[in-house]
Amino acid sequence: MDRIRVGVLGATGNVGQQFVGMLVDHPWFELTALAASERSVGKRYCDVAKWRAERELPSEVGEEVVLPVDPGKVDADLVFSALPADLALKVEAEFADAGFVVASNARSYRMFDDVPLMIPEVNPEHLGLLEVQQDTRGWDGCIVTNPNCSTIIMVTTLAALRGFGLESVQVATMQALSGAGYEGVASMAILDNVLVHIPMEEEKMETETLKLLGEFDGERVIDAEISVSASCHRVAVMDGHTEALWVKMRDDPTPEEVREAFHGFDADLHDLPSEPERVIIVRDEEDRPQPRLDRNAGGGMSVSVGRIREGIRYIAMGHNTIRGAAGASVLNAELLHKKGIL
Repeated sequence: MDRIRVGVLGATGNVGQQFVGMLVDHPWFELTALAASERSVGKRYCDVAKWRAERELPSEVGEEVVLPVDPGKVDADLVFSALPADLALKVEAEFADAGFVVASNARSYRMFDDVPLMIPEVNPEHLGLLEVQQDTRGWDGCIVTNPNCSTIIMVTTLAALRGFGLESVQVATMQALSGAGYEGVASMAILDNVLVHIPMEEEKMETETLKLLGEFDGERVIDAEISVSASCHRVAVMDGHTEALWVKMRDDPTPEEVREAFHGFDADLHDLPSEPERVIIVRDEEDRPQPRLDRNAGGGMSVSVGRIREGIRYIAMGHNTIRGAAGASVLNAELLHKKGIL
């Protein structure tokens, strides 16, 4: 198989670094371009990236010169976007119009009617929107997005419960600091504290979930008819979002039936390099899952669940910058390649 040339837009930030770490030795993709803001352009990557991804920065990547975020300067067929939302709205469209496939982690295009909002294990059929997108916009390329990090963790577990007839979901999150970026939360604000409001986070969880679990009718996605209520909080954890969920279902399953549904969830995507052996891992210990113990399960791509109780109530936890961000986009791109879209 010929490897596909890929680039990273916004390569110096937290999520951009996770992209780089996942792509360096990827069996299908060849990392050929690192692009970032003007203040980094022309400098060595190792001099401008405050590296904190799980794996050590390979020396050959560190020596790469950072490129401008410009379709004419990036030598790739596929780009992964970790750009800020305001910039992504303009730049991602420019790349798609120039013929690039854009796998985006930004929120900018998630809720557009003609743009797939994807979790490969949940809604692969939504890739049918790409034909609508290209016809509507006249692009030679396309944009595929992944959801907000907290939404990914929650919806991955909800997908396993769809057979019971989802009716309503309430969720309270305890979100890691890395979700706010390297300089996103001042130390004096978070030490000895919990921040009880994260701008736009609750709205993302409440709206993105309906699109993800919705039905593609050949032209658009019809939102799922469930209600979602979210309360989102920032806590002093480096990586790994923890969520407490209360789920009401038509069939009123028992905790054991829910446990078995989680344990048996398998989307049959094991031919994708980034797909973990188990998408959902059931933790039977009373005090699990925990970020420090469980965030790197499945290479950071598995979601852990535990404390499944009558109600139905349970805890879900996943790595926010891997499964919830960079890894989600990489998995989307792998699915595109599997389906012959790349």
